[in-house]
Amino acid sequence: MVTLQHLDNSEDICIATHDSSVDSLLDKEWLLTNKRGSYSSSTLALCNTRKYHGLLVGSLSPPVQKILALSSCIERVLTSAHTYNLSGFEFEGLFSPSFITPKKFFQNGLVNFEYQLGGVKVTKSVCLALHSDTIAVIYDFSNVDELLRFEIRPFVALRDFHSLLKKSQHLVSSIDGSEVVIRQNLWPDCRLRLAADQTEFVPEQQWWYNIEYRQEKERGEDFKEDLWSPGFFHIVINSPRRVIFWASLKSVYTPQAPDISPVFSRQLLEQMQESVYAHQHQLKDKAKLLSKDVFFSRLIAAADQFLVKRQFSDKQSWTISAGLPWFADWGRDAFIALPGLLLSTGRFEQAKSVLSTFAQAADGGMIPNYFDDRTNKPHFNSIDASLWFINAAFEYLRAGDNTDIFSQEFLPLIRWIVDSYSEGTRFGIHQDADGLITGGDFDTQLTWMDAKFDGVPFTPRFGKAVEVNALWYNALCNLSQFYTFRNVAVSQQYRAMAERTKEGFLQMFWNDYLGYLNDCISPDGQIDATLRPNQIFAVSLPFSPLNDQQSRSVVHIIQQRLLTSYGLRTLDPCDKRYKGTYSGSWRQRDEAYHQGTVWPFLIGPFVMGFLKVNGFSPAGKKQAAKFIEPLLTIMTQKGCIGQVSEIFDGDSPHKPRGCFAQAWSVAELIRAYLLINS
Repeated sequence: MVTLQHLDNSEDICIATHDSSVDSLLDKEWLLTNKRGSYSSSTLALCNTRKYHGLLVGSLSPPVQKILALSSCIERVLTSAHTYNLSGFEFEGLFSPSFITPKKFFQNGLVNFEYQLGGVKVTKSVCLALHSDTIAVIYDFSNVDELLRFEIRPFVALRDFHSLLKKSQHLVSSIDGSEVVIRQNLWPDCRLRLAADQTEFVPEQQWWYNIEYRQEKERGEDFKEDLWSPGFFHIVINSPRRVIFWASLKSVYTPQAPDISPVFSRQLLEQMQESVYAHQHQLKDKAKLLSKDVFFSRLIAAADQFLVKRQFSDKQSWTISAGLPWFADWGRDAFIALPGLLLSTGRFEQAKSVLSTFAQAADGGMIPNYFDDRTNKPHFNSIDASLWFINAAFEYLRAGDNTDIFSQEFLPLIRWIVDSYSEGTRFGIHQDADGLITGGDFDTQLTWMDAKFDGVPFTPRFGKAVEVNALWYNALCNLSQFYTFRNVAVSQQYRAMAERTKEGFLQMFWNDYLGYLNDCISPDGQIDATLRPNQIFAVSLPFSPLNDQQSRSVVHIIQQRLLTSYGLRTLDPCDKRYKGTYSGSWRQRDEAYHQGTVWPFLIGPFVMGFLKVNGFSPAGKKQAAKFIEPLLTIMTQKGCIGQVSEIFDGDSPHKPRGCFAQAWSVAELIRAYLLINS
């Protein structure tokens, strides 16, 4: 496989692909998102390898209920001597139609692909509207010195993006003026509208069967799909020109779809591009205020792709998509990501809104772990999401002049959470006599290591988990500090609670023989001393129960045995349960999820811990810069271009896995970057 050549060091990503094999380009993906939670995504070869790939994936109830509306388009350019296909599908290891690959890919708010078709140059660009489920695919023809025929055949899915389309599902099309309107019997109130300016539409319905998605096949999922095409658009070209193809999803839930008729085509495209480019310039200006480094500008752009609006009845508020393509907004992920994604980038209003989104659904002194995709009902199956909320709220307080907002909107909830955890709430969560938080049982998975299959938990960590109690101690210390000059009695109350927790923490978790922290203590007192990365939070959080020597020991052992080029392994490779590859069936993947798989987001707390124990010295920062360099460079080399994956294999070469774009992976890389470069 030929490594992609990087053409420049600009903020926009530009990659030469002419020497790359098809397989190499199929391993690399691109992503566009908007503020509704909708997206457009495929590979650099423009052949879909996932059931989640699509030119238009809309959100009926932002940011959830995603519909994969338009899967792909097969474009054909016919000259007097040749027929060129710009994209295709995979069938049992073969590609049909046989397609050529682009010579260059570049990303600048749009994604762009350059082709050389004999003497004719074609640039294909995809633009996703920021606030509607609408895409424009722009084809610019230059160096045209002969008569060409250009055809665009759209392939429609109109399905839930987790499922696959089969021929038995009924799709119908009709002509509405200059637009083709497509309906699906499972979504009676949903319409996909297609149009292409200055072209003629030829109704020619076709089903294409058994299209394969190699990524799903590798994941042990159903990987074959039937796709439907209502016909094709065509135009004769004899001079340089631009052709615009439109797709827009409209439903009773998404009434703001724009008019994509040819009359408004050029004007609408200008408006969309101006909006996208203006937004990109704002991101770049914001990045330059914090750093002149090109990598940081790319991180800011990556972070922006996760910020979306959640629809509650007639209200909207900001939230954070945990990971693309398949995760919506999760409490734990949002609060871990919030400092890096929003506070570090100066987005204080959005940070407040994200905190409020979850705070308004609090119940029983707990913050939701997630909202149901269909009903928006909050679910509370997490022991640490509420504690991460407290940490994020105090980080919000420290980030700016937000004392009044913090005191009025978040402080009462924080105290309610602390009281509820002290006295007892769902899942048996309560403060034990030793000051530590315990909760859950064998049937629950309440920490972030929550993989479970057929009722079997692969990392049972019920009882007292090390990071939960590090967060608990941190919360109590934050409260004590806040009240120091406001209410001495209350401050002392929380300080006493924190001291009791610290004493219990050191007694139960510090393992003097091993030189690091135990991972979990079961309700019967059984100690799980498995070497995992969860203990790093006891060093990295603003308030640590450990002394300097203990902190250095924890950081040292993690660096020696868990640190990789792309984050921390979830389990010591010497452990017999270690899984070095995240692959295979759903069960096999769940089994490996927290048993050796590398998580990039853990680079943030590790860098913070490393810098702490090294006194934030120049030498320490120089070494820490080497820890994050592979993650910065991989953004233009592997996986989703311009993004950071959810996970990587534990074993070298650490192939990217899971979601191809993960919020806390980007967020903690931003935080680490700024810690190193401050």
